[in-house]
Amino acid sequence: MSEEKTGWQAEEAATALDITPVYERAARVQAALRQVIVGQEGALEQLLVALLVGGHVLIEGVPGIAKTLMARLLARAVAADFSRIQFTPDLMPADVLGTPVFNPRTSEFRFKPGPIFSNIVLADEINRAPAKTQAALFEVMEERQATIDGQTYRMSSLFMVVATQNPIEQEGTYRLPEAQLDRFLFRILLDYPDLEEEKAILRRFHDDFEGRMYQTIQPVLSPEEVADSRRRIERVYIGEELLDYIAAMVHQTRHHPDLLLGASPRASLAIARSAKAIAALRGRAFVTPDDIRAITIPVLNHRVLLTPEREIEGLSIQHVLENIINSIAVPR
Repeated sequence: MSEEKTGWQAEEAATALDITPVYERAARVQAALRQVIVGQEGALEQLLVALLVGGHVLIEGVPGIAKTLMARLLARAVAADFSRIQFTPDLMPADVLGTPVFNPRTSEFRFKPGPIFSNIVLADEINRAPAKTQAALFEVMEERQATIDGQTYRMSSLFMVVATQNPIEQEGTYRLPEAQLDRFLFRILLDYPDLEEEKAILRRFHDDFEGRMYQTIQPVLSPEEVADSRRRIERVYIGEELLDYIAAMVHQTRHHPDLLLGASPRASLAIARSAKAIAALRGRAFVTPDDIRAITIPVLNHRVLLTPEREIEGLSIQHVLENIINSIAVPR
């Protein structure tokens, strides 16, 4: 359906809101990341959307395809503080959140913040830590605060968790709780580069033994510009019929015969907010059905569970979600 024929006050919305700064800033960040990252266009866009709506991201893929590098480069491009937490089976909640430390000179305890107190936090191999440590992330990911010994500590407005996990390796790993998965805006599935991308990687990095090219990435976006972009994206217009369209798709996941667990209302909000950001990145101040369809699977693919029978049969969640999306009439 063409954007020109939409009946959702698109012209009025575009006139009322100047979205130009948002996609210009996004283009700067994407250009900076593409100096190093080859391919993965969809993943880079979703990572940027998450930043612009204040969401967390779970990146899943085999080793060696730039999962960790994406998070590092994003922090460099945005002039954000960055910290990395290597998740292991013996990682404790205090290793993530921090702990009170006794000062013998003052005879008082002083809170020493953990690595979670940063802007962009890389939770590397997040599925290697047990449930106790995963639970320590629940409050901080959803409410952007940590309560320790009765004292509440707020996170920065730019706070974002980028977690990675390897879907193949099973030894020494734990399944993430559904409540934690629901707190991730997207699960980004990375695959191997194709042949031409592999050639481009070799040509670009074959003589860069010390990773000098990674150091060339300079900040192109300030935290203040991120905050301004978020305020503009909040005002992107989305019609009532499109909100109904989102609700219908999410509702269908709760009643689909192939799904044991459907998506929560948090998923509905995530689709709406992400669709607004996608529209802004494409230079529009209004949302279209295509924006919603582009982002629905990354939002839902980690929030639903197949029935045991379908899982044994090898049915993919992607296939079920595509069927659901295609079964819902597109608003006209």
